[in-house]
Formats: sequence, structure tokens, C-alpha cells
Amino acid sequence: MLIRNQHPDYRKPLASGDAETLGVEAGEAVARFLEHRPNHRATPLRALPALAHDLGVGAIHLKDEGYRLGLGSFKALGGAYAVIRLVLETAEARLGRPVGIDELLSPDVARIAASMTFGCATDGNHGRSVAQGAQLVGARSVIFVHGGVSDNRVEAIARYGAEMVRVAGTYDDSVAEAARVCEAKGWTVVSDTSWPGYERIPGLVMQGYTAIMREALAKLPQPPTHVFVQAGVGGIAAAMAAYLDARLGDERPTFIVVDPARAACIFETARAGKPVKLNHGEPTVMAMLECYEPSLLAWRILARKADAFMTVEDEDAVEAMNRLARPLGHDPVVVAGESGAAGMAGLFRAARDPEMRKSIGVDAHSRVLLIVTEGATDPDRYRELVGLTPADLAAGQAVAAK
Repeated sequence: MLIRNQHPDYRKPLASGDAETLGVEAGEAVARFLEHRPNHRATPLRALPALAHDLGVGAIHLKDEGYRLGLGSFKALGGAYAVIRLVLETAEARLGRPVGIDELLSPDVARIAASMTFGCATDGNHGRSVAQGAQLVGARSVIFVHGGVSDNRVEAIARYGAEMVRVAGTYDDSVAEAARVCEAKGWTVVSDTSWPGYERIPGLVMQGYTAIMREALAKLPQPPTHVFVQAGVGGIAAAMAAYLDARLGDERPTFIVVDPARAACIFETARAGKPVKLNHGEPTVMAMLECYEPSLLAWRILARKADAFMTVEDEDAVEAMNRLARPLGHDPVVVAGESGAAGMAGLFRAARDPEMRKSIGVDAHSRVLLIVTEGATDPDRYRELVGLTPADLAAGQAVAAK
């Protein structure tokens, strides 16, 4: 299902604060921070010409966030970045002087960081990022996970020294519990969703994501005409849409937000024209996108800068995972987790449906940009859905390269 944006604020300028948080200068600031991360390098941008021919479009490029900062997910850019920014800001306040990123591991800053505790709710990847950021600066982290988060993902977070807390219910229940406990204990909650009165820290999380589009635009031979980005609470999609607007203005591409049909909180919000909280239903295979209430900050941006909203089924995401693992022609092998492949699933749906193609202007000259937001962050689940392990694919890549 696909709908065009009909919101009264559609195509209006972003609120000044949102434009500042997610604009070009903010992207440059993120790039400067990343230069101080020892394992940072730009993630690959991959061309898929055979798939483009098969789908009847001019070009497809894919930004592969499975290689991001050792976490295998775009979320590595958000939570850790926010934690580092908050530590430096706290150090400035306590020391009474400016504190730069180059002082992050200095004794004065390290002592302040050690006194701080960061908490968050997560489906998996955001929690790993917050925990990694806390470990980098010597702070404490407490991560809240709901019952649907796999043991593999819980263990992956705990490896970064986080204290893990299981919460009954859904992701939204874990968000509420994290906020409650952090407020009661005086900890800093680093959420990737926002609510009334809580927007600045989610804004910092989203600011970290701007590195993705900044890197992509630097490498693309031409700007894209269409961008498909998956949504959970909406943060990644809103960050991409806002940055594209800042960089390209009236020349920005048509921007399509993709939701799982079983957890389509952004889609239903767009259809209603106001934030909608969904009832919890049958779980979606796209577990990292299983969110039932949108971020208010993200929706404010998407209401202005997203052009269309669509849903995909679980089988669409699994098809996209398998197509990337077993590509056409000489297209590269890409390991995409079930949530990471959702944007491509949206392209599959749209490109194969004549009415959808017409609605968003997809044709033989379209240049499509996709983001694989995560690799196989749950290897067992990946093997179950694809029939291969990431190691199998890596071995095949090595043979093909010889």
C-alpha cells in the first residue's frame, strides 16, 4: 500500500531548530566527531546495475551500513554520538570552559564520564550503540529490552559492559520503563524516539545519522531521483529527508518512507494526518522496525519532507534479503538483515506495480538510493531466513574475488 503525503505542512520549511539539528553544518560536525573514532571509515556505496535493469529503473545504489563502526548497523552513529556529545557538554558545564572532542579521554573528562549513567530502551541496535558509547568514555549504561528481543541481541549489547533489564510487553513499554527508571535515579535517558518535552537528545541521535547521507552524496555519480528509507519510530527516515532538503533544496529526490505492514506507525500517522499509536499485533519479521508509536520529532519532519508512505509485508523483506545474498549478474553480494532490507522491499513493491510507479514517478531513468540499515545482527535469524550464514557469503565473495 502506498499513499502520497497530504499533510497541510507538506513542503513547508522545517522548523528552524530541526533544520539546524539536521542540516549541512550539523553533518560536518558529525564528520569531525567520527574522525576521532579509531575504527571509523565510510561505509560502502554499492551499485546494482543488474537489479536496476530487472526492475526497470536507471540505476540503484545501496549504502551498506552493515559495516558501520563494528556494530553492523546505522544505529552505531546515533546513540554513541549522543552519549559522547552529552559527556562533553557535562564536562564543559562542570569545568567552566570549552571542552573539545580531542579531550574526551583526558583525566578531567574521564572522571566526569565515570560519574554518569546512560539508559535507553532498544530492539537491539540502538542499545548496542549507547552501550558502546558509554564504554568508550568510561560511563555506565543500563539497557532496557522487551520480551521480543532475541537472546543473541541481548548478549551483543551486554558485551559492551551494559547492565541489561528485561521489560514485559512491547518496545513502547520498554521506552516508558526506561524513561521512568532513569528519571527516578537521575540517569540520562538516550532515546531514539521523542515525546512531549523530550526532543533534544533524540535530535542528537538523529544528527549522528546524517553521516550516512553525507557520505552517499559524496560518492554518487549523480544525485538520486528517488530514496526509499525504512522507518521504525521514524528517526532514520526523518534524518535522511531533512539532510537531503538542506543539501539539495528544490532539487531533492522523491522521498518514500517504508513501514512493515504489521507495525506501520508512520504510515498510519501519515494516513490520519496526526500521530497514531497502534495496538500491538502479530510480530513482524522486521524486528528492529517493530514500533507502534512514532517519534513526534521525526513525524514533524516527515510531515514536511516525505513525499510518500508505504507498507511492505514480511515476505517482501525476506525476498529482498535473499536477492541481495544471491544477486543478479555481477551485482555484489550484500548481507542485509530483515530490517535492513526493508527499503529495498519497498522498491520491489513500487517498481512492480504500475500504479505505484506512476504515483511516485518511477521510470526507466530513475536513480534510486537505498540504505541497508543493518547487516546480520542476529546471525541465527539470518541463516533461518536466507539459508546461508554471513560466513558462507563471505567465503563466496572471497572466491569470486580471486
